[in-house]
Amino acid sequence: MEDEGRPLLSSQYTGETYSNRGSTDSLDCKVKRPFHVEPRNIVDDDPQKRISAEAAILNSRVHYYGRLTASSDMLLSPPNHVIPLNEELYVYSPLGTAFKVPDGDSASKNPSIVTIFAIWNTMMGTSILSIPWGIKQSGFTLGIIILILTGLLMLYCCYIVIKSPKAIPNEDTSSWEFPDVCRFYFGKTGQWSSLLFSMVSLIGAMVVYWVLMSNFLYNTGQGIQNFVHNISTSDSEFGTNGSDRVICPFPKTNPEGNDTTCTLRLSSVGNSSDPGAFERYWSKTHTVPLYLIVLLLPLLCFRSASFFARFTFFGTISVVYLIVLVTIKAVRLGFHLEFHWLDTSQFYVPEFRQFFPNFTGILTLAFFIHNCIITLMKSNKNQDNNVRDLSVAYLLVGLTYLYVGVLIFAAFPSPPLYKDCIEPNFLDNFPSSDVLVFVARFLLLFQMITVYPLLGYLVRVQIMGQLFGNHYPR
Repeated sequence: MEDEGRPLLSSQYTGETYSNRGSTDSLDCKVKRPFHVEPRNIVDDDPQKRISAEAAILNSRVHYYGRLTASSDMLLSPPNHVIPLNEELYVYSPLGTAFKVPDGDSASKNPSIVTIFAIWNTMMGTSILSIPWGIKQSGFTLGIIILILTGLLMLYCCYIVIKSPKAIPNEDTSSWEFPDVCRFYFGKTGQWSSLLFSMVSLIGAMVVYWVLMSNFLYNTGQGIQNFVHNISTSDSEFGTNGSDRVICPFPKTNPEGNDTTCTLRLSSVGNSSDPGAFERYWSKTHTVPLYLIVLLLPLLCFRSASFFARFTFFGTISVVYLIVLVTIKAVRLGFHLEFHWLDTSQFYVPEFRQFFPNFTGILTLAFFIHNCIITLMKSNKNQDNNVRDLSVAYLLVGLTYLYVGVLIFAAFPSPPLYKDCIEPNFLDNFPSSDVLVFVARFLLLFQMITVYPLLGYLVRVQIMGQLFGNHYPR
């Protein structure tokens, strides 16, 4: 009998309590319990969006039912599982217009300039150090042609990648990664194959970066140790004389193979040190790689892609310094070029060489960002500018490679040195006592530290997204 007198719309709610929901002025979706309009009912009609007639009727119906109970009663409110995501929140006016509510992540979106330089810095890596060697392998003229054509080809392929999710009809691809696109077109085989090759390239790059960072960190510490304890290095390699010295670490001056070597001379002036203790705690293979864990592990734990994009933006400082260093060296050394189209002279290489595949291999990796470009572009504030920003980033990368490669190759002093003396890492063609080169090595270490967390983030979101369906499973 008591049940018959109970009202149909009871103010008592047996489930979740709403007493501590917070202020009604908040945009929290659980406070407002908003009416959810599916994305297909949002009519994109510039200059403002509108909702479809079906959604407008449903919206009015929900408002009608909402008047049946007091404002404090949550009985007729949508349950938790139908609450829209933050990026799907709209405010609807009685006239049917829809205004998107900015979510928490919108404030962390990056402007185009940050996105461009993040792509530029991520693609750079250490490939920029090998561009002069690649031009030497293929020849000056052929090397420039290969660099331009390879850059255009890689840009077109990357353009296809970022356009592929939007080309899929009747699917919400806003959270898709590159393996998801491959799954749509090629099935499970394409999905897992793309993930496998993506992980091979990313994890391989992380391993190479770790080795190079250990090397740069070790050399930086060794240089500081030499300076503090007055340890001087006598550069006896075959090279030029003068203040801007260029060396050939492995010259072919003796057919019998008795090449000159570098000798180390210690001068003990005043301070005595224990080199054994320093070597014990500063070893290139045993201790320095472990020190990097303390530095990089906290950076690998950040969840925001926008943070990584801003972080890598600071890494462009090292690339800018490297460009300045190349410019200074080129001005001081001058240009040393002779054009021999097919024949090899004593000091120069021909303009077209049969070793050009070495350069194409370097460039395909130097311009490669395809497996993570979708993830990087998600943090771009204006998604309509993705193609433009990608093209500008590739243009900057290509011009940087071309500038560094051409200047180092042209300024390499031949004679007395041979163009074949250009090393795969052109910094090795300068003595260790060169202060500008020492600073360049330190800044390259800084650049790798800024890029490494981004590579780890890309590995994490791709693996977690494919295995658990969520970038951060709980």
